[in-house]
Amino acid sequence: MLNFEMNDSNKKRYWRANLKVVVILLAIWFVVAYGLSIFFIESMNQIAVGHLGLGFWMAQQGSIFVFVLLVLIYAWLMDGLDRKYNVND
Repeated sequence: MLNFEMNDSNKKRYWRANLKVVVILLAIWFVVAYGLSIFFIESMNQIAVGHLGLGFWMAQQGSIFVFVLLVLIYAWLMDGLDRKYNVND
């Protein structure tokens, strides 16, 4: 719940900062999930991991690992934004 001391200007700044974080993290996930796993798979398969190419591993597990990492980063960044704008749970 937002603190009652937040004025409309701070609420708008908080929301813009929140959207900026979400857009940046989704863009990173898109690049990893589609760019590395689909568009650049041939060049990534030149690097062998075990008996298979790196492109295969990125397509199978890489985007999932990156997604979990981005969720943790989002929680950390939003915690900082909540403190900056004095937003309580």
